[in-house]
Amino acid sequence: MTEEVEAEGITLLKNQDGALPLAGAAKVNVFGSTAGNNFSYGGTGSGSGDESKNVTFYQGLENAGLTVNPDLGQFYSDNAVSPETGDRRLVGTDWNLYELPQSSYNQDVIDNAKSYSDTAIVVITRKGGEGYDLPRDMADYGGSETGRSYLELTPNEEDLLAMVEENFDRVIVVLNSPNAMELGFVDSPQVDAALWVGMPGSTGCNAIGKVLTGAVNPSGRTVDTFPYAVESAPSYYNFGAHDYSNVQGFNSAVFSGSGDAASGSDSAHWVDYTEGIYVGYRYFETAAADGFIDYDPTVQYPFGYGLSYTTFGERISGFTDDGTTITMKVDVTNTGSVAGKDVVEGYYSAPYTKGGIEKSAVVLGGFEKTKLLEPGETQTVTISWTHEDMASYDYTGVKAQGGAYVLEAGDYQVSLRTNSHDVVDTRTVTIDRDYIYNDANDGARSTDDTAATNQFDDVSFGDGIMYLSRADWAGTFPTMAPAEKEASAEVKDALENPAGLDDSETEDVTYGARNGLTLADMAGLPYDDPLWDKLLDQMTLNEQKMLVSNGGWMTFSAKSVGKPAIVECDGPNGVNNIMANYTGTQLTGQSVLGYTWNKELAQRVGELFAQEATALKVGGLYAPGADMHRSAFGGRNYEYVSEDGLLTGEIVAAEVRGIQSQGVYCYVKHFALNDQETHRGDAGGLVTWANEQSMREIYLRPFELVVKDGGATAIMSSYNRLGATPTAESYALLTQVLRNEWGFRGSVVTDCIMAADTVDINRGLRAGNDLYLTFLQNAKLTGDTLDTAAGHQALRAAAHNILYTEANASKALSVGLYHQSPIITAVEVAQAAIIALLVTYFVRRHMKMKRWRAQQ
Repeated sequence: MTEEVEAEGITLLKNQDGALPLAGAAKVNVFGSTAGNNFSYGGTGSGSGDESKNVTFYQGLENAGLTVNPDLGQFYSDNAVSPETGDRRLVGTDWNLYELPQSSYNQDVIDNAKSYSDTAIVVITRKGGEGYDLPRDMADYGGSETGRSYLELTPNEEDLLAMVEENFDRVIVVLNSPNAMELGFVDSPQVDAALWVGMPGSTGCNAIGKVLTGAVNPSGRTVDTFPYAVESAPSYYNFGAHDYSNVQGFNSAVFSGSGDAASGSDSAHWVDYTEGIYVGYRYFETAAADGFIDYDPTVQYPFGYGLSYTTFGERISGFTDDGTTITMKVDVTNTGSVAGKDVVEGYYSAPYTKGGIEKSAVVLGGFEKTKLLEPGETQTVTISWTHEDMASYDYTGVKAQGGAYVLEAGDYQVSLRTNSHDVVDTRTVTIDRDYIYNDANDGARSTDDTAATNQFDDVSFGDGIMYLSRADWAGTFPTMAPAEKEASAEVKDALENPAGLDDSETEDVTYGARNGLTLADMAGLPYDDPLWDKLLDQMTLNEQKMLVSNGGWMTFSAKSVGKPAIVECDGPNGVNNIMANYTGTQLTGQSVLGYTWNKELAQRVGELFAQEATALKVGGLYAPGADMHRSAFGGRNYEYVSEDGLLTGEIVAAEVRGIQSQGVYCYVKHFALNDQETHRGDAGGLVTWANEQSMREIYLRPFELVVKDGGATAIMSSYNRLGATPTAESYALLTQVLRNEWGFRGSVVTDCIMAADTVDINRGLRAGNDLYLTFLQNAKLTGDTLDTAAGHQALRAAAHNILYTEANASKALSVGLYHQSPIITAVEVAQAAIIALLVTYFVRRHMKMKRWRAQQ
């Protein structure tokens, strides 16, 4: 499965004069110090895996029938630096770059390679991982120079390419990077072909070899826009480390998160999403359409771009609009000479009024991937979306006081495109009037339980941000955010003085009833079935307390309802049980799955993932990831799918359907706006400011699709704050939007608050955060929760949500431990001993990483 995903995710960026595929059992020279021991198969942290038995890059080529120059391979084995990467399952990444200088390549090496073959494969590797974002300046790292970012070539890499271009007739670049790089060098006439391969996981290198030889025809499409210069993206100017000079941060976790160790700062940290909705192609296509930028010199590879060894003809063969749903039928014909797959991409362009609701010039509306088409074969592919899907969120009250989704009157251009920029054909859909989806006008959207209205005014307007606007591109384009500034009095007060608990009078709950029910009896019952009340009445206060507050990589058993203790563990790129020190298959990076643009394949990946989890006695997964590629420098972009909310949502929803179909539950993470690693959980959580339109149309959109289309029954909240409110304490996010609007039923777990203490459990329970990914959080439950009817109701609601998730995961119950968990007993009887063990574990981990970072 991993090889199949890599085969469909590999994206052919350039193929000049048919340089690829390589014919027969070709001899090749592999250049690049990272092709061997420093090749990137996956990231660090929760998405890492065991790489000890992976198919290597060299093995992948040889397994495909290519013959690799052994002398050149030995040269790199003898001379290339193999950095000490530390424990790759922990946070942190080695940002030094290790390409050899040209002085290492004596003439004998070059002459040997030239006599061996006229074909050179040059491997360029970049890494990513949990805890740290990619450096925007390499001044503090080896292998590059001040003024260059991690996503640019190093001087040594430039020299290597120049040498190879001068000495070899056919030059093929293989980009082993999870993030979109600056690839202007690929335009050189001496570079004949370029493949983006991402992080290929355990066996994906077999697919790389097969694509190079033509045994597999590449069919990947880019999930991000690749600009020539990273600085052209507006998000570049508000990303990374920014402090409030007048607000002291806090973090009482056993092991603090990333960022402070590097900066020495203990201030509160902030980030402004000043670009608004203009993320990725939404910016580049719209700014070009308005004449603010010149597209061709700015964008090298559009979103949705990818070549093939064959050619395809696409035409709209049918188009209907029934007043609710737009349906486009597309005939795809393989017009070339070899079999291949194509991606059909449908976009829409909404009418825009200057100064009105912000609109992207083009938005992805739907997509499908064809089957493998033989030469001359035609397949009719259907893509569709609704009128409601084209509505924009009006958070400023242009058309809807208090906010609402609005489908404005006018002509909507619906286009078939080969990528976000290149149009094949268009149709026009006319909307006769404004449709305002609120209770005062047209009611809620058909997919919502209640009408969406503004829930995040404090986030949209709380820091006085000026957002990027089509009405004045030049006047609103972001400038570089300061490293430090003072918080306003209002923001400072909100951060330092969180609101008190609402303990209004309510009816108390029943404990210890004997109704004869077990959790297994609840499988398949609706969330509001009366039997749930009877089951919850059987629980004791202590069981509910221990269940919700000790959710570190497991959930506790509850004898009163026959609930087993269930093991949970990390993903999203394969089973990764950090606490028990075992892993499953290392899947490709999640972004590679996005590059496939294949929902059916994503669902099969989910099925496999869940089956392996069951085999390893794991009932729940902290996976998959549904955050966004807001910036090319996102350290965790390999764990996330795309810069586009629809593509991300559709791929992740399909994977969730696959996982849950096998009786395993999964916490889709990290909800929400967890789009950078720098300071994400430091000092009480990164203070994130964004307007509600961008939140709903981009950052919340994948989670919305995962709930509505994927049927997700579990979500993981994030470390950061929305404005001054931690996401795990946000009633607006976890109750109003997630549950009341979208109809989510199930449980919400925190991110690992053992590593970053970003939530007060008493406030979190009332907001809708049910489970706490740590141990001993029960010690932080106060009398406001344990001794009041309102607190008891909050504990009961959380227990209901957790049990509902687990009751509907058949395999999770079957692999659970149906007896009093020894961990529960240990926590109840010997909490001090457990604390000591955990402190020892995380301190040792912290010191190991600190020593490793110092060595770099």
